[in-house]
Amino acid sequence: MSEPVLARRRIILTRPREQAEALADRLRAAGAVVFIHPAIAIAPAADRSALDAALTRLAGYDFAAFVSGNAVAYALQNVIELPPALICLAPGPGTAQALRDRGAARVLAPREQFDSEGLLALPELQAVAGRRVVIFRGDGGREQLAETLRARGAEVELVSCYRRVAPLEEMPALARRLLEDQPDAALITSSEGLDKLLASLSDAAVAALKALPIFVPHARIAAHARASGCARVITTAGADAGLYEGLEHYFREPLTHV
Repeated sequence: MSEPVLARRRIILTRPREQAEALADRLRAAGAVVFIHPAIAIAPAADRSALDAALTRLAGYDFAAFVSGNAVAYALQNVIELPPALICLAPGPGTAQALRDRGAARVLAPREQFDSEGLLALPELQAVAGRRVVIFRGDGGREQLAETLRARGAEVELVSCYRRVAPLEEMPALARRLLEDQPDAALITSSEGLDKLLASLSDAAVAALKALPIFVPHARIAAHARASGCARVITTAGADAGLYEGLEHYFREPLTHV
């Protein structure tokens, strides 16, 4: 009986730890050796006043967009029940499921392109003049969703509910992992996360990271990784399933990716 494709492959996950565990478990079940070294840590917003004010007005919005699972977790951690008429917007299936788990009755999400562009292509978001939209996000998030909805005539409010910080305490262990443990691949799920790694690791560790196959879930992140000097960048489908399938396909036929 042949060995599973991912058996003994040493894979670095750089997501925040609480988001990495499900994929890590699946990879370990396939025989991979998984190391979790977050490039970004998620913390509550430094000032909750705007968030608390928006939550008191939830019933007054037509749409509430949540840019990620983190936005769902941090925006709704003290919300007992969402207004039944509120239409929640999610950029992908993971965020959509997180909203349903919190009791959201009406959730819209793209079926194919899991990002702001996919969300903006939904028929329900084409004629939004005069509609009220709140976008829950982290500090310094992308502006495209808000700008496009405003251009279509919507009244848009941006609310920060979490912030991203560099977990500097993780960097020495990650550097040792890169230099001593001969990993086979790294998964990087945001351009900001890659930037934090490149800024925080030693020169030798950065060189080792850039030489690895880097798996990313979006073409935008792939372009950023290549521009940052990563030599082998593999774009997968989104969510955990897409990353897993991308790894499996790559290690089944690595020569096709050279």
